[in-house]
Amino acid sequence: MKPPTWLRGRLGVLLSLGPACAVETLPGVPALLLAPVGLWLLFAAPVLLLRGFTDKVVSTRSGSLLLAAGLAVLLDILVALGANTVLPLLGVERPLTRLVLASATTLVLLVLGILAPQSARPLLRGAPLSGARPVAWAAAVALLLSVAGPIRLNNGLGGAVSTTALVVVTALIVLLLLRHASCSPVVLEAGIYAASATLLLLTSLRGWYITGHDIQREYLYFRLTLGGGFWDISAYTDPYNACLSITLLPVSIFRLTGIEDIYVFKAVLPLLFALTPVLVHRAVRNVASPLVALLSAVFFMAFPTFFTDMPFLGRQAIAFLLLACAMLVLTDSRRPLPLRRAVFTVLLAGVVLSHYSTIYVIVGTLATAFAVDKAWRPASRLASRTGRAHQHRVGRQGRMRTFLTWWTVAVPAVLALLWAGPLTHTGGQLESTLRVVASDLFGSGDARGGSSDTRYSLFGGAGVTPEERLAEYREDTIGYTRADRADGKYLPLEALAKYPTPVAEKENLPLTPVGRALDTVGLSVPALNGVLRQAAALLLQVLVLVGFVIALRGRSSPFTPVRDQITLTVGALAMMGLFTLVPQLSVDYSVLRAFQQGLLFFAPFIAAGALWAVRRAGRRALPVLCVLVAGLLLDLTGAVPKALGGYPAQLALSNSGPAYDIYYPHAEDRRAAMWLNQRAAGDDLVVQTDRYSFSRLQTLFTVRTQDSVHPALLRSQSYVLLGSTPTRKDEVTVFFRGDLVTYRYPRHLLDTTRNLIYSNEGAVVYR
Repeated sequence: MKPPTWLRGRLGVLLSLGPACAVETLPGVPALLLAPVGLWLLFAAPVLLLRGFTDKVVSTRSGSLLLAAGLAVLLDILVALGANTVLPLLGVERPLTRLVLASATTLVLLVLGILAPQSARPLLRGAPLSGARPVAWAAAVALLLSVAGPIRLNNGLGGAVSTTALVVVTALIVLLLLRHASCSPVVLEAGIYAASATLLLLTSLRGWYITGHDIQREYLYFRLTLGGGFWDISAYTDPYNACLSITLLPVSIFRLTGIEDIYVFKAVLPLLFALTPVLVHRAVRNVASPLVALLSAVFFMAFPTFFTDMPFLGRQAIAFLLLACAMLVLTDSRRPLPLRRAVFTVLLAGVVLSHYSTIYVIVGTLATAFAVDKAWRPASRLASRTGRAHQHRVGRQGRMRTFLTWWTVAVPAVLALLWAGPLTHTGGQLESTLRVVASDLFGSGDARGGSSDTRYSLFGGAGVTPEERLAEYREDTIGYTRADRADGKYLPLEALAKYPTPVAEKENLPLTPVGRALDTVGLSVPALNGVLRQAAALLLQVLVLVGFVIALRGRSSPFTPVRDQITLTVGALAMMGLFTLVPQLSVDYSVLRAFQQGLLFFAPFIAAGALWAVRRAGRRALPVLCVLVAGLLLDLTGAVPKALGGYPAQLALSNSGPAYDIYYPHAEDRRAAMWLNQRAAGDDLVVQTDRYSFSRLQTLFTVRTQDSVHPALLRSQSYVLLGSTPTRKDEVTVFFRGDLVTYRYPRHLLDTTRNLIYSNEGAVVYR
């Protein structure tokens, strides 16, 4: 008698583990073989073995696979953490080697395969694939262009291919919208994933080295963990080092797959994060129509932070992936509530291990939602007694059994405090932020504004001008260097008076023929681009409020939210308001990233608001919606500004612009850094360079380095390295109180106070 299909599949996975582990432990295995074997052990095999368990947590086939993928990522982190914790006690000094990680992963998978429940549901057989062909073609073209576009730009060619990729992604999303009723869920989710991956790769693949902001520091702590073969938080008690999503997880991927380390960050982590919009779709689909679910995923992807910032935030990308899995569990009410609550809490524990700021915001959101839920109950009982139609819905929602309970809020909060406190001792930033927030709230702060990103908020105000922010920066630097300056360690202020540092003018793309045509009829293209961006930001916020009101009142609402979606949306909006109104919070945690995180909760309300806004178009409502979404995507992703000019160039589309100037790694800078590191090795002098040159080059320096070259911070004796942008454009960028400010750098100051000792036509070094 043949065993059932599910047992044969499971047996095949278990039998594959031995040969896979053997391949991992053999020396000299080629990368072409090692990569698929490692990916199998880390992701594919865990997903297949976890399906039986996730089938009991969520009710849909795709939801089960997506949840299994999130749990597989968490399992990889926990396996590496377990090996790193236990094996040194047994005398293994380097537990993060390929042999150890492969053996530990195989052992855990064997235990999982024996103990985990078995799935009786076929993996793909029987899944409907209606509408697959056009979606597959569009998806394939988009993904191909997402790789070809960055390669062309990295080789110094133009951005036409990357711009075309954005057009194809927009066409793919419009196709999904038009055919959402006829396409199967599998096809819709495959299309969403392709669009998501394309948008992320267009940015993450820029540059031949590590490119971006936070990712530079993430890569540094990864390299420190990799080099020692051991993760030791006591060696570097930095919050970045406490994020296992950028230390242990990338080390496991690198060791077991042999994928080049920079592409673990530039490709593997973004491709994992690309699952997040798919999870948003699946979570919303549990409680809404296919169109609302699809729009929710689209709005999550269309927000600029998704494709401009998230490719450079590996730790937050993994945290968002796990949080999206938690929302999937929350909205699937067809499975037992106690089990779903337990898995929800486990996933939030994974967020604790992945990113400190994300879990702090989540705890605040959960606590607010729980408080709102408790306050809602008396109101719902009152609404039930009044009998009014619009209050009946409130009363019915109030009587529904809620998912959140006190321990689903308390456990993540306690874990976050334990992890940042006694376990890693990395909670200093949180304590500092809370002290400043208390000062702001009780009127004893310094009254300086928060990040200028708050200007995009409905309640954010005008923000601080670059000139004001630069003046604050100079005042601060002079203040904390006053004593050392009196001792002669810094250049005297009198000598700096004749070297001003004015704010640099914003550099826009030149007007294209279309832009010039608009300009000739009296339409200012730069002003138009600015208005469109501001209008898009305000539109999303208005749609949240509109969608929330109509969903709550039940009048013309295209979906019926579960009670927890309502309270969590209130919690997320409350956190957004807090970040906007309290300056220090907007400085320490970007308002735009907070909105991106909030979209995991309130994206369906934006979708509901959009559908309500086009409802009067009748039969033309869907085409009108497609035009609205396409226009939003093309503008926010940069395709429209690229076609018109008159707007700062974006890194994904051009070899110019503010992001290119401060984030793009140049070979000339690296050569200068390596030369200077060797030259200064036996010298007591500190190396000074600007913040973003240091960010790009920090993995190359072993000498003492200071990341500022502002004249007020120039030491009397030091090396000074100016990277490509300061050398080519005489411009330096600082990041202060949540804002980027670029100023004109007085090169004559260095020419008169120092000697030029190195130049390679891209970077220079003074002494």
